[in-house]
Amino acid sequence: MRVGQLWHWIYHRGVRDFGAMRNVARPLLDQLGERYTLARPEIVAEQVSADGTRKWLLRLPPAHPGDKGAEIETVYIPETDRGTLCVSSQVGCTLNCTFCHTGTQAWARNLTAAEIVGQVLVARDRLGDFPGGTAPTDGGLVPSGEGVRAVSNIVFMGMGEPLYNFDNVREAIAVLTDGDGLSLSKRRVTVSTSGVVPEMARLGAECGTMLAVSLHATNDALRNKLVPLNKKYPIRELLQACRNYPGASNARRITFEYVMLKGVNDSPAEAKALVRLLAGLPAKINLIPFNPWPGSPYECSDWEAIERFSDIVFAAGYASPVRTPRGRDILAACGQLKSQTERLRARARMMLEETLAVGLD
Repeated sequence: MRVGQLWHWIYHRGVRDFGAMRNVARPLLDQLGERYTLARPEIVAEQVSADGTRKWLLRLPPAHPGDKGAEIETVYIPETDRGTLCVSSQVGCTLNCTFCHTGTQAWARNLTAAEIVGQVLVARDRLGDFPGGTAPTDGGLVPSGEGVRAVSNIVFMGMGEPLYNFDNVREAIAVLTDGDGLSLSKRRVTVSTSGVVPEMARLGAECGTMLAVSLHATNDALRNKLVPLNKKYPIRELLQACRNYPGASNARRITFEYVMLKGVNDSPAEAKALVRLLAGLPAKINLIPFNPWPGSPYECSDWEAIERFSDIVFAAGYASPVRTPRGRDILAACGQLKSQTERLRARARMMLEETLAVGLD
């Protein structure tokens, strides 16, 4: 009974202070306040894109004495009928995918389940998604209407590889999808992986979420370059894990993400190879126009090439939506996430070096 009361106040009411739990005995609240905290990650910066996308730079509470608190980025993508929150699962990333800005940030640590769920609580706070909350009035779109939640979908597509932090991701998903927790449908939670094959079956069996796979190439030679993890788990093993994914069906299709890189993987021949590769799989193919970032070695495919690629895939019987780039102007689009603080620190170091150089002259 007490657990149910606590979960109701924390996840349904969104309280940030144990003292606000009006039907829980004061002695218990005092004990909880002494031992635990309901503090959220701190919003260091918030950016709102021209298209309504929001990006938060969040500082996490110190994990141990002497820790200054790691920083991550979380992105909210609103539509008129739903709101999707893109959460991070690690601080930085180890995979070094060559087209991904996030991969250029060194890995620091895994996020705890509390830190993953905390991103959702911050978003719900900021968007007025708890009872009595107030939606922001800065021009960003927030879905509204009877039965519509501002945060209705969760995608693990932020910083990090979720399946390299499986235990904490699983625990976070349990809170997100529990009826006494944040009460989201498992079909509204999608976990994206670059292909950590040994953990994929566990994800389906123990979490029951939707699966997305960052594919991006149809042969090992190219995928080894784009997604270096492929050298450990090549395409053949990855697709076999997809065929064995628990619950995969035409009603619960696996999403294959395919970033469109000009002159690299966007030819009609590659589109036909992709169709052959996914034959027999219950699949949807998300074509993602490449989102540029400073120093990237790639360019986005021309729109004509993307449409031609999409037509070939669609003609073969696969849904092949082209993902509309969102939040490009605030570096919040797919593959662009990287801690703003790291950029600011790098800029400060550069300014210091320039100052020292002038002094030496």
